Amino acid sequence: MKLKTMVYASLFAAIIGALGLLPPIVTPFTPVPITAQTLGVMLAGSILGAKRGGLSLLVFVLLVSIGVPLLSGGRGGLGVLFGPSGGYIMAWPIAAFFIGAFVELFWKKLNIGLYIAINVVGGIILVYAFGVTYLSIMTETPWAKAAWAALVFIPGDLVKVVAASLLAKQINRVYPLIEMDRRIHKTSKAA
Repeated sequence: MKLKTMVYASLFAAIIGALGLLPPIVTPFTPVPITAQTLGVMLAGSILGAKRGGLSLLVFVLLVSIGVPLLSGGRGGLGVLFGPSGGYIMAWPIAAFFIGAFVELFWKKLNIGLYIAINVVGGIILVYAFGVTYLSIMTETPWAKAAWAALVFIPGDLVKVVAASLLAKQINRVYPLIEMDRRIHKTSKAA
């Protein structure tokens, strides 16, 4: 693994941990709190691409699993991953990889609408599919009831999608990590 990959993955794991400093919002509808950390998931995939974005969230989840209190509210440990929020959290590396893969795939055609669509599918639909299913299994709640309760997350997640998309578009315009990697990869193949 290249040093640059490790640095970027670590940086985004730290950013997602910093987003955990914002206190969670607990609702009466679901045992899963509302946090700002899914914003970091979307940013990791949108800025770092599939490999680095997924790796950054894998590092983050591994740190949480060994007890580092990086989750919103200072939570960490295997108990959190085997609790009601576990499916959402364990879906984050997959979501970042998915978002990054589609950002890379459509790199030449990216516009704000495409960023938003990719982040909705990866950052909301994919994460909810894992999270709701896991919550349903862990709490022995019917899937439809768990899905209905997850609707409380939609307004905040849509705001995060727009914020992540706007930030990623600007950062990728000024300092396109994905494009730089593509150029370096093509140059090394040609040599």
